[in-house]
Formats: sequence, structure tokens, C-alpha cells
Amino acid sequence: MLKIAVTICTYNRYDLLPKAIDSLIAQAFPQDEYEILVIDNTPNAEVGEGKKFKNKYANIKNLNYVFEKTAGLSNARNVAMSMTTAQYISYIDDDAIALENWLSNVVAAFESYENVGVVGGKIAPMWEIERPLWLSDQLTGHVSVVDWGGQLRIATDEEWFAGANISFRRDLLLKSGGFSTSLGRVGSGNSLMSNEEVEVLKYIKKSGFNAVYAPGACVDHLVEKKRLRRDWFRRRVAWQATSDFIMDAEVTEARIPECLKNVKAYLSSLPPLQRNLQGFYKATNVPGEFIWQLGAIYDFTVLTLAGFEGLEDE
Repeated sequence: MLKIAVTICTYNRYDLLPKAIDSLIAQAFPQDEYEILVIDNTPNAEVGEGKKFKNKYANIKNLNYVFEKTAGLSNARNVAMSMTTAQYISYIDDDAIALENWLSNVVAAFESYENVGVVGGKIAPMWEIERPLWLSDQLTGHVSVVDWGGQLRIATDEEWFAGANISFRRDLLLKSGGFSTSLGRVGSGNSLMSNEEVEVLKYIKKSGFNAVYAPGACVDHLVEKKRLRRDWFRRRVAWQATSDFIMDAEVTEARIPECLKNVKAYLSSLPPLQRNLQGFYKATNVPGEFIWQLGAIYDFTVLTLAGFEGLEDE
């Protein structure tokens, strides 16, 4: 019986994909106990570059390269979930590189405690360019940097995991219904929808199962130059607000008074001529100021999605 399936979902990342695949082939784990599933979501991949990749890895006995025409990361992940019979299923990004003992540490984490439903590991950044001054540690989670420190343990409610390095008990993932296709990213990245893992994690925890943080189950993850821009972070938090609203509109709308207060406070802190939409896009290299700006963008997006009727003086 297969112990674990390792999944890479990819979309036109053939320049980065080989390192991700090769890191899985090189795992210090019995080859007959794990399989590698590559779900290629690239349009026409079966007659293009994807065909070359499938042929390149055809001699790897435990690797299955699959073309999936329906777009979307959540759908691709669900395809992998439905294909395997393994006890556990892991997901890493196509721009991530798993350390040699990654898989062994994932399986050990599942077996170290009772009722483990999900395991999350450390995600170490590989910066494509120098980290910007405005990018504080508080914001690195937006580019999937995860390092909670310490030892293997049951995670606290404040310790979240990221999809670049997350593993599930497959039967629980199936019972949860898998990843919502109304959440998660589609295509080349114009949409930055998220929360598909968050929704599944909530189901697993409500079902009485534990989430375990395994710092030894580490992957290195590329942080691309295009993400190290203030405009990308502004987009990221606006899409996060959208994702939160779609996942649970009632909970998000309950924050409207707080959102209104925060937006007013932020605008009031700006010079008079910037107390308008321009203020949300003010360039700054001051980390704390940029954090405040992103928070205001998130809250303003929530107000807009909720149909709030303005910021009139009371």
C-alpha cells in the first residue's frame, strides 16, 4: 500500500518545474511507498512543452504526469486527491524544492501523535532579488514564508500553514469535499484568490483531528521578483479580503464597524491632499507605514464588498 502521494500542480512553469520534480525523485524515502503526481494545467500542454516533460520522466516508475484541462489550482489538487489510494497526500508548489528528508519528516509527523489530520512544514524563502526595505517579517506570510520555530508539535490556532508545503490524511480530505473551486488561484496569477486550504483545515479541526507543525519537513520556495513589489502586495491583500468574504461573508461583514474605524484612522494620518483614494497607494519604504496601508486596503475592500454606503461624517 502506498504510504503517501506527493503532488505538484503547475501552470506554464516549465523553467522552474524540473527542480521541483527532481527534489521529489531524490527523496530519502522508499520508492515503492510513495508516488509523485504532476498535474499540468497549462493550456494545450499535451501537445506542447508538457508533452516533452511527460516523456522526460516516463522512466520514473513512481511518477505520473497528468494533463488537466479544467483550469484552477483547487481543481488540480482535487484531481490528484481522487487519483491516489495513498494514506496521505502532500502538496508543494512548482517553484519549491523539497529537502531530501522532507517526505520522511512529513510521515513521521503524522505518526508522532494521535488523530493527526494535517501536517504543515517550514517554508524557507529563496529571494530572487534583494528583500525590499518595506517588507517586514509581519508581511512575509503573503509570499508563503512559514517558520514557527521550535520542535515538532501540535500547532496552535495562531500557527497557520501554506499550500507550498502542506499534507493531509487523504480520507479526511475526501470527506471534507476537497478544495473549493470558488477559492484558490486560476491560471497565470491575475487572480490571487486564496483560503482553499484554510477551509479544509477548519473542517479537519472541527472533526476532532490535530494539525501538526513539522519544522524538519522543510522546502525552499522561490519568491519571485514580480511579487516583491508594493503593488503586488496591495493586490494580494485586496484578494485576501475577497477570499475571506467568499469563504464566510457573515463573519467578514461582522467586522464592518472595525473596518470603518481603521480606514478613517488611516486616512486621517495622511496629509490633507492624500485623504482620498490616492492615500491607499502612497509609496513608502517604512515597514510600519506600509503595514498600516495594506490593512486599510483590506478593510476598504471589505467595506466595498459589503456594499457599505460611504464614509460620511457622523
